[in-house]
Amino acid sequence: MTMYAMVDSPLGELLLVGEEDPGAAGTALVSLSVPGQKGAAVVQDGWVYAPSAFAPVAAQLREYFEGRRTRFDLVYAEGRGTDFQRRVWAALDAVPYGRTVSYGQIAERVGASGAGVRAVGTAIGRNPLLVVRPCHRVIGADGALRGYAGGLERKERLLGLEGALAAR
Repeated sequence: MTMYAMVDSPLGELLLVGEEDPGAAGTALVSLSVPGQKGAAVVQDGWVYAPSAFAPVAAQLREYFEGRRTRFDLVYAEGRGTDFQRRVWAALDAVPYGRTVSYGQIAERVGASGAGVRAVGTAIGRNPLLVVRPCHRVIGADGALRGYAGGLERKERLLGLEGALAAR
């Protein structure tokens, strides 16, 4: 069963989408999107509005936006995306709070060189878990903020929250 909830945040109202995960005795997060996001999930007929199922996610997001959480401890739905996308997304998960990396550095980490940087950028752009899977921490090799499905203003806001703008 697909469930969803809406959570207020400094980025706007976040749409959380999840599925029951019997192995984790809870909800596995499938998507976290912001208003106006390119490729964002859209509530479908048959989805169940279940804010209580997302209480742990909402609590961790609140702590993050208050500056009290630097890592998320959430259950994500497995098997989403291609093998390559999952490798890129795992590399994103390894980027520490308050740090940034370039698209080229992510490409190196996943063994994609040269033209692979473009494929890495595409995979990052398809990240279904904005904020909690930190694609906002990926910047251009020249230090410029580039591409963010939620908009560059939100990317800048997240990096500012993490203190990563001063660290560049």
